[in-house]
Amino acid sequence: MGFRADSLALAAGIAALAASVAAAQSPTPKPETIWLDAHNAERAEFGSEPLRWNDALADEARRWAVRLAREGRMRHAPIAARNGSGENLWMGTRGYFRPEQMIASFASEKRHFRAGTFPQVSTTGNWADVGHYTQIVWRDTRDVGCAMAQGRDFDVLVCRYWPAGNATGAQVAPRPRVANR
Repeated sequence: MGFRADSLALAAGIAALAASVAAAQSPTPKPETIWLDAHNAERAEFGSEPLRWNDALADEARRWAVRLAREGRMRHAPIAARNGSGENLWMGTRGYFRPEQMIASFASEKRHFRAGTFPQVSTTGNWADVGHYTQIVWRDTRDVGCAMAQGRDFDVLVCRYWPAGNATGAQVAPRPRVANR
């Protein structure tokens, strides 16, 4: 009996070691990949085409995120400084939030979204309650670049979008789904 129990314990130990080695060898996705995938999951659900990662937008976002982290406050970059790109901003406790949670906070605004003509697209009557979400799913937007910077006790995420969304007078509605037959 002792031999069998020892063998089972040894086999379990080897299996656990193999699993931990495999996990250690699996590369952790870069934040850029996670941010892009999270954006594209929301766009797919809405019926918008996937976004492409844009390094130039990410570099602009990084510079603005560093500035916000240094200043310790949130504010959008002046429109002229964004070269026609849209912008989503996020701030949270330093080191506490994963990249996908940052984008999920933007996407959580969909609970207030209603299809319509921008800016009348929120069940609350205030487009700012859905503005991050509508920028993510905006049909004409094709590129995204995001970057994070750390302040003293907070993280700042800036995402830039090309072309910008949230254009007054534009229709914002999910693409109709084709029923399975």
